[in-house]
Amino acid sequence: MGRKPTLTSMEEEGDNHLREAAHSKKQPEPSNDPNDPLNWPLSAKITTYGTICLFSFIANVNGSNFTVAVNQLANHFHTDVTHSTFLIGFNVLTFGLGNILWVPLMRVLGKRPVYLLALALFVAANAWSVQAQSWDSLLGGRMLAGFAAAAADATVPSAVADMFFLEHRGHCMMYFHIALASGIFLGPLLNAWIVQLQDWRWSCGFLAIAGGVVFVLAVFFIRESQYQHRGYQYHESEMPEKRSYLGWLSLTVGFNSTNPVQTLFRTFWNIIRIASYPPVVWVGCMVGVFVGWTIVIQVTASQYLTRPPYGWTLGLVGAFSISGWLGTVISFFFGGKLIDILANRARKRESTLGSRPEKRLVALAIPAFISPFGLIIYGQCFAHKKSWVGPAFGYAMHSFGFTACSNIGVTYAVDCYSDYAGEALVTIFVVRNIIALICSFYSNEWISGSGIESVTGTEAGIQWAVLAVAFFFYFFSQQILALTSTYGPMSNSQKRP
Repeated sequence: MGRKPTLTSMEEEGDNHLREAAHSKKQPEPSNDPNDPLNWPLSAKITTYGTICLFSFIANVNGSNFTVAVNQLANHFHTDVTHSTFLIGFNVLTFGLGNILWVPLMRVLGKRPVYLLALALFVAANAWSVQAQSWDSLLGGRMLAGFAAAAADATVPSAVADMFFLEHRGHCMMYFHIALASGIFLGPLLNAWIVQLQDWRWSCGFLAIAGGVVFVLAVFFIRESQYQHRGYQYHESEMPEKRSYLGWLSLTVGFNSTNPVQTLFRTFWNIIRIASYPPVVWVGCMVGVFVGWTIVIQVTASQYLTRPPYGWTLGLVGAFSISGWLGTVISFFFGGKLIDILANRARKRESTLGSRPEKRLVALAIPAFISPFGLIIYGQCFAHKKSWVGPAFGYAMHSFGFTACSNIGVTYAVDCYSDYAGEALVTIFVVRNIIALICSFYSNEWISGSGIESVTGTEAGIQWAVLAVAFFFYFFSQQILALTSTYGPMSNSQKRP
């Protein structure tokens, strides 16, 4: 009878990469340096990545803050509902634009200092929001909080590529998207009960406290995953010494001392140039459409469910978001492990060690069928005042597609441009958040003018149209990648899978 694997044995397996590197077919190929993140023991990868995912969770709770409190904010500051939604919209905008600064800083300082700096700023911004006495002051606090939260966004797929092999990339990335989506869907639940039991200020206070807890965890558990010598095989006489635990607490491990100012500006320039790559723009639009429709659902749910024939309290409206979260949990296999299975089978069948990013797109078929129908069900049930079960079921279907498609798309983009994963994700998340901003500003006006039934039908049609573009990227993937390798940052890159 075989011995049951233990955490210790799995850690030993990680250390074995040092001895097996010359014979391993894993991609990217690790160096024989014990400090290479690919060679870390599993426990170090879990604590580092798990803490980063916690940051991503509270960052997205922050993004959904006030979605259930727009009426209370309008009454408190004597303004209208549209102006109250600006507190959501501009937070979402800086949540996207903040990546433009955090990713270049990450390339120079490393990931650990960026996460610690951003978490400290996140705590300060939410503490500011608690004390805000005017609408303008609160808006400033929310924008700064969104900017700080952005550090847990575009940087994360790059950290995944640092620590995990290509064959597990989709599965590992799914943990990030589960954390991200959980923040979006459970955020309204947490915020609704806080607002109902206390007031809107305490929703910001909760985020400040949660950010402080994650900051302490980050100090002790986030290792620096930025590594400069991937694939290099050291001679025994020059082998680096294995870094101690205290050594990993340093803030200078990932510092790029070779022309840091030049690296900073080159990264800015690469972000601009990579924004012209068709796969990156398409993934940004696809994820943006899903996030935008999620905001429409969250805003309309609070409006419909608090009125007759439902008459729910604010806390119960928050509980409605559980249906969205359940859809996210169900998507875990379909948006994660499944895309690894498809990509790995393609690699074996074609006897190649390199990635075949387009093979991951096949997994879009299931969520592309389910999610738009969820939008239609949601709108039809509210339009005809059916039981709340119908909209909840539609919301779960939509969130299933949201989480699965987001992970499939982002993993596809990381596979295409893994050397510039952070830069590519900046474009994706900026496009995503611009679409979300537009939806947060104009969703009330759109629904008032057209009705929820027409709006959700239009949303479903747009969603299908955007997802249909996947056929183009599937059948012409190699030609597109060959084209993008001739200009922009990829023209100067030795691409790793």
